Amino acid sequence: MDSAENFWDHVAMLGWQVELGVDEATLDAPVNRYEIPAAAPKVETQPVELPKAKATPPPAAAAPDPVALANEAVNAARLAAQNATSIETLTETVNAFEHCELKRGARSTLLGVGAASAPVMIIGEPPNRDEDREGRAFVGAAGQLLDRMLAAIGRDRNATDPETGVFVASVMPWRPPNRDPNATELAMTMPFLERLVELVDPKIVILMGNVSCQAALGRNGITRLRGQWLTGFNRPVLPMFNPEFLLRTPAAKREAWHDLLMVKAKLNER
Repeated sequence: MDSAENFWDHVAMLGWQVELGVDEATLDAPVNRYEIPAAAPKVETQPVELPKAKATPPPAAAAPDPVALANEAVNAARLAAQNATSIETLTETVNAFEHCELKRGARSTLLGVGAASAPVMIIGEPPNRDEDREGRAFVGAAGQLLDRMLAAIGRDRNATDPETGVFVASVMPWRPPNRDPNATELAMTMPFLERLVELVDPKIVILMGNVSCQAALGRNGITRLRGQWLTGFNRPVLPMFNPEFLLRTPAAKREAWHDLLMVKAKLNER
């Protein structure tokens, strides 16, 4: 039988099965369709090690606020100064104050010396190198000139009697290194100076130099300020030329003599 006849025999047989209602083909071997299929074989896998996440460093601490630190130092100085009940305890308080960086580079702490309760108090410029070395304001040629100026009005800074003595202070306790003090340094040492004036309680205050005027009056320009009574520390203050300036500018001694006569006249007032 050729292949064509064989083909048509199969087609006829398939048509006969369709007429009988066959709707599904069968395999050569019976199939149990209720049997649970076998589980798929497990595939062993090697654990995959994931890269470790890098530890996040803690946030860096915020830099300290210089303004806040300065305010804290000023408040600490003000509180410490208010608690001082005498010149001696105020001196101890200033020696123990650690908030001003100028103290670390200074050799001496200059607050003030002289006759307690003297009617005249002189506030000089910040300590210079020689004053820092000797631990005393107005030394050398400037100190000698100051002594002569005071003697001209019957005063002696070495006298202990308030009737003839004076009290001499520096505007700040520590020497700025070859410069004027900045506003922050003045602010944190000003409470000590204010308390010192209260404890000495002079009748008048002489401000010698620009920095002293800036601290006490909030103004500078000694040439414009000198020769007139102003108010500072709740009492009369008189700006005057610093003796060091008078040594460099002898022509200004005439104005200094005028200012000394103003001091003498003020002391004679009742």
